[in-house]
Amino acid sequence: MRAGALDRSGALAAFAIGAIVFAALGWAGAAVLFAFFVPATLLSRLGKRRKRALVDVGKTGPRDALQVLANGGIAAVCAAGAVVFGKPWNAAFAGAFAAAAADTWGTEIGTLAKQRARSILNGQPIPTGMSGGVTAAGTLAEIAGAAVVALVTFGTGIAAIVPVAVAGITGATLDSILGATVQELRYCPHCERSCETDPHVCGTPTYLRRGRHAISNDAVNLAATCCGALVAALLSP
Repeated sequence: MRAGALDRSGALAAFAIGAIVFAALGWAGAAVLFAFFVPATLLSRLGKRRKRALVDVGKTGPRDALQVLANGGIAAVCAAGAVVFGKPWNAAFAGAFAAAAADTWGTEIGTLAKQRARSILNGQPIPTGMSGGVTAAGTLAEIAGAAVVALVTFGTGIAAIVPVAVAGITGATLDSILGATVQELRYCPHCERSCETDPHVCGTPTYLRRGRHAISNDAVNLAATCCGALVAALLSP
């Protein structure tokens, strides 16, 4: 299941999430999980050289446990909840994965777009790959990612299409808004450029320029999947 997309800790976290989902929702739940994981893995392999050059962004390379839990942890909790509480939690499970898929598709495709990314808040150009930026290609990819999970969700009988698709797009939008506001944006005085890491790739310690300490991309992803789960549950018939 790793397929080079996960490091050792990420693989263990993914196994735990998969085990919970399968135990709670069977093959139907597993199909929804794969509707997120498989395309995300394939998309991460597109334009590897260009993505490696994005040295100012946060984590790159194989996903670790925190990244896996940020994207799939809420879905696993909702899958377990569905065993006890029923349908609203089924929809929440799918909505969490739809949000994770939409955000992943938008990021992977958006970083390869030829057009310049712009802040979701004010439309000002920002460096490619930095949190809070959007492109037309990335936005369309978000919609496609949410739609794929929603279609699989409907096909397996877990939840309706519309609530899950709307939840996915809403979660991904929140991800961009939080990425442009409360997520850490740091500055490297040596390279004189903004970044999302401390220290910077050059080894120089960075200082906080915007956002709040400890609000990383993982924290923002977790919030986005929470949003997706809540929206899907509220819209579910």
